[in-house]
Amino acid sequence: MSAEAKKSIDNLLLQGLLWRGGSAPALTGRPVLPSGFASLDESIGGGWPRGALVELLSEGSGLSLLLPALATLSREARWLAWVNAPWLPYAPALAVRGVDVSRVLLIRGRDGDQNLWATEQALRSGNCAAVMFWPQHISTARARRLPLAAEEGDCLGVLFRSRKLVRQSSMAALRLEVQPSGEKLEVHVLKRPAGWGGRRLLL
Repeated sequence: MSAEAKKSIDNLLLQGLLWRGGSAPALTGRPVLPSGFASLDESIGGGWPRGALVELLSEGSGLSLLLPALATLSREARWLAWVNAPWLPYAPALAVRGVDVSRVLLIRGRDGDQNLWATEQALRSGNCAAVMFWPQHISTARARRLPLAAEEGDCLGVLFRSRKLVRQSSMAALRLEVQPSGEKLEVHVLKRPAGWGGRRLLL
């Protein structure tokens, strides 16, 4: 294989556009942030991918997976942006989980287009450690801009979407389906950076 071909393949792996077969997590070279759940980290390649887009498919239960990482990120001198959240984040509950609420930035636009624009700008700005977005509707063409913006801003971007969209294709580097199972969460890894999905976990 030529050096140029190998470089092209490595770039596709880093972007999450090419997967490597095998059961062990593939190392992509992308920086990761530990999730706070050892079995989840093992299943997704080491942790949440920084400078990338993550998609959590759930009906309201996915945020708890992010809280340990948000606590860590809130110690940076950057914002945790919540765009079009369906409810007002409860500051005392976040504080109990270690999140510095002074770093929380709430954004709500007039409509879906404005929220999408705000999400892209926040991801790209370099001023946000994480941007979480609850889109009403988002086309594949518009969604393609978000991973590039997250990479440019070295930001963890998270889309919260309905489980009804589980069969829809996605540009996210990591895609998880999350649902309650008793007092735990059942997590189905649909896609992970540079590797196969398919694993199911109880956390």
